[in-house]
Amino acid sequence: MEDVISRIPKILNSARDTAEKIQNASDIERFESEFFGKKSALSVLSKQLKELPADQKKEAGKAVGALRQQLTDLSLQKKKELAGAMQKQKWESEWIDVTKPAPANCGSLHPISRVQERVEEIFQSMGFAVADGNHIENEWYNFDALNIPASHPARDMQDTFWIQRKGDNPNKNFVLRTQTSDVQIHTMQEQGAPLRVIAPGRVFRNEDVDASHDAVFYQVEGLLVDEDISLAHLKGTIETMLGHLFETDTCIRFRPGYFPFVEPGLEVDFQCTLCRGKGCKTCKQTGWIEFMGAGMVHRNVLKNAGVDPEKFSGFAFGFGLTRLAMMKFGIDDIRLLSSQKIDFLSQF
Repeated sequence: MEDVISRIPKILNSARDTAEKIQNASDIERFESEFFGKKSALSVLSKQLKELPADQKKEAGKAVGALRQQLTDLSLQKKKELAGAMQKQKWESEWIDVTKPAPANCGSLHPISRVQERVEEIFQSMGFAVADGNHIENEWYNFDALNIPASHPARDMQDTFWIQRKGDNPNKNFVLRTQTSDVQIHTMQEQGAPLRVIAPGRVFRNEDVDASHDAVFYQVEGLLVDEDISLAHLKGTIETMLGHLFETDTCIRFRPGYFPFVEPGLEVDFQCTLCRGKGCKTCKQTGWIEFMGAGMVHRNVLKNAGVDPEKFSGFAFGFGLTRLAMMKFGIDDIRLLSSQKIDFLSQF
């Protein structure tokens, strides 16, 4: 018994010395293996208890039990200290001073906003005003006033988001506007003629979304009404705008096209600015890029807006601001423009 009891202080002192050197979880594992493992001094003492006479086992067993508890307390204490140190380190590394001003991370304009600002600057330099309109429009302004008949397919559900469609009165049926052309009617009613105005803004079409189509996109409508206006004025206006936008001389061409609110109606293409008309991937090897619909304002549209078609004539045009931004910045998927992807937006 004396041999068993005499060894306890030595084991305890060794354990205390070892515990002082514990710095991480691996040290804890080694400590427990050394002092609680099958080959540990504690295990040897426990086996020796079986060999003691019955009258000595109680006292020796009590001493060995006390040693076991002290070793266990040492291990638990070190685990607690280690956990506390790790928590403190985590707090210090993650600590945030909420009273400190946030870093000034400067944002940037969206690519559509950048192109819209430039387009507005160019047209304003040519004497055009910039007008805005409501996203929700009644049927008369969105269709009837623009000489779009009731039978026109653009009124069908596959193209138009109808908000309210209760009867035959176009003033009481409402849609999400399908183009910003409604703004020209409002502006002519309010200001009369002569008039120069562009209307950039968001429009809505009930279309399937893919890499080149979206249900929500941006458009620019342009209108000039004055005396003795011809297609020559339209051609000069568009060439001036594109030349300033792409910072190079730009050639355009007219093709016949049908739009109910203009007569004659035109499709306008511009010569590819990348290949200069030789043909490339961007222009699909044609040398030309489809750009806008345009034409001379229909007499019925002038009448509907309260402008005398016998005295005044004018031209109108509309082009996709979203598509223009995609061409200018080389964006190949329209869905990126409505995403919140920082890696994409941070490029601009």
